[in-house]
This record gives sequence, structure tokens and C-alpha cells, in this order.
Amino acid sequence: MIEKDVDCAYGLAVDEMLAYSVAHNSSCPILHLYNFLPSVIVGRYQNIQAAVNLEECKRQKISYNRRHTGGGAVLMGPEQLALGFAIPLSYPEIDGSIRKFFELMGKAVTKALANMGIVSYFYPKNDIEVNGKKIAGLAASREEKNVFFFHMSLLVDFDIPLMLKVLNIPLEKNSDRGMSCFSQRLTTIKNELGVFISLSSVMELIEEAFSQEFGVEFVRDSFSFWEKKKIQDLIQNRYAREEWVFSVSRPSAKVCVQKKTPGGLLQIYLSLSKGVIESILITGDFFSTTKNVSRIEQALKWTPANKKAVEKVLSKVMRDDESIYGVTSSVLTEIIMEGIQKCLSGRRRVQNTCGLA
Repeated sequence: MIEKDVDCAYGLAVDEMLAYSVAHNSSCPILHLYNFLPSVIVGRYQNIQAAVNLEECKRQKISYNRRHTGGGAVLMGPEQLALGFAIPLSYPEIDGSIRKFFELMGKAVTKALANMGIVSYFYPKNDIEVNGKKIAGLAASREEKNVFFFHMSLLVDFDIPLMLKVLNIPLEKNSDRGMSCFSQRLTTIKNELGVFISLSSVMELIEEAFSQEFGVEFVRDSFSFWEKKKIQDLIQNRYAREEWVFSVSRPSAKVCVQKKTPGGLLQIYLSLSKGVIESILITGDFFSTTKNVSRIEQALKWTPANKKAVEKVLSKVMRDDESIYGVTSSVLTEIIMEGIQKCLSGRRRVQNTCGLA
């Protein structure tokens, strides 16, 4: 399926529908190639109010929304290729590992870029780079049973000044430094080739590479009546609702610990009560499933606020570094313990202040 200039809510709903269709209709792999109208999209576990300058988006008439896969905030527009790909886990070479899936997708994308004359490589956890500069960002999900879903944003061209205005990036406070920094960290197909290449041509080369990599011949088709209905249901009940867009927000009166990990940025909000973890919320630009994140949060609730207890709980509920991709139980334990110590230090300061009064 190839589409042009799609509305943000519609594009996100279509991609979520693809995984649902493959899971419930025994469908063959489905590839969706398109581009968004100007939009800012955050990852499933991000706090949109912290990641995005919402007032600037409104001034610029740029839509904003939340996708159902993890990862970080991205600015999308007419000169960026968006891709959605749903494939059954039963396909050869897919072993159920998010790490392996990213590698396979990266291989298909680098093959397409090679056919354009651009030498690129997959850089874990989820980037495609050219000479150390990012040209594409990848995202993946296993929300639907026995189906992997893959997202991609490929920079055919890109507006860095606009990105610095609408995304809450620390360097935006110094626009000259920000421009210089991101010019060095990002590249585009246009920059690498030095000549114009149409979005349609890029789409055709991506389609060809995915067809070769997965041994399938894609048939261009329109959505069925059932698929169209599912898309509209998702728009109405999810992507057009503020409850979804703002579903991850910063809790009040809780300690926050923020750490960069091999799996992405983790922000842990927690509070203690009588020596146990009263509440905990895990947010960030990592990759996981809502089921895995919820299971970890629920297991930690009412756990004694000490390292041994936290380690014991996480060793039971986390599977290697796949529950939160790239984050081991030991790494998460250390972050949680930092939060616990921060809570305890804050409480001691309050008690000392009360004593002085």
C-alpha cells in the first residue's frame, strides 16, 4: 500500500491495523509506504508534554500524536518516508527477538540505500547511519500475538530549524549550536546523493529491497471494507482522543530519576510508603510492550525498598534484555535504587527541617 500526504491520526491507525490484520486474518506480510502531513509523533512510553513544544506546534499548525510503538519523538513531513511493516513471527530468520528483528529490518533498509548509491549500516539500537550520521530511525512492536510490527522514518530531506522549534531538545536554547550539532548528527538522501530523487522513487526502491529480503512479492492493493472499518475505529477510539495522546504524563509529588541506557532513555517516577515502593511509573523512549511494562510496574508495587528485594522481583518478571529492549534487570535495579535513595534523602531533609523548626 502506497499513500501520500496522510493525516497523522490516519497514518498511525493504518499502521496499527496492519499488525492486527496479520494477527487475526492470517494475512501475508503487509508493507505500508507513505508520508505524513507535518506532524510530531512521540513514542508509546514518552511524556508528550516533556518531549514536545506543544504551543509551537499549534503556532506552526503541526499535528501531534502518540504512536503505538516505542522510541523517541520525531518530526514528520512531506520529505520523509514513513514505513509500516507487519510480518508473522513464523517467517524464516525471525526468532522472536526484537534485536534480531531490528537487524533484519536494518538489512533491508541498507540494501535499498545501497541501490541508491548510498553506503549505510545498522547502528544498534535502532538507527541507520551514513558515515556516522543518522539517516533513518527504526521502531518495532510485538503488541499483537505472533506478529512483529516495524516502523521507520527515512530522511529524504529534513528541516532541522523546525525540529529545534517543536521538539524539546536542550540545544534548542542555543539555535546556532543546535543547528551545527544536528547538521553533524543527521543526514538525508538529498545530501548524500547531491541530486534530486523523488519520494516515489525512494518508495519503489524500499519496496524492492523488502521484497528481496523477505522473499515476497508485494501486490499493490486497497484496504478491504473490514480494514477500513478498523482504521476508523482506531482513529475514533484512540488517535483522535486526548486521553491517548496525553496518556503518559508526569505524576505529581513523586521522585524522578532519568538515565540514558543501551535501550534508550528511562525515566522512573516512584514514591515510598513505610519502607515499600508505593507506586512506580516507567516512561522513556525505549522499546517494549504495554504488557511487559505494566507487569514490571505491578510486580514492583509494594516491594520492600531495598536492593535485594528489587533484584528478586525483576529477575522473575524480566526476560534477559527483551522485556525492555536493551535494558537488563541489573540496569533497571540500579536506576530504581537511585530513585529510592533520592526519596529517602528527601524525606530526611524534611525531617531535619522539621526538627530545626
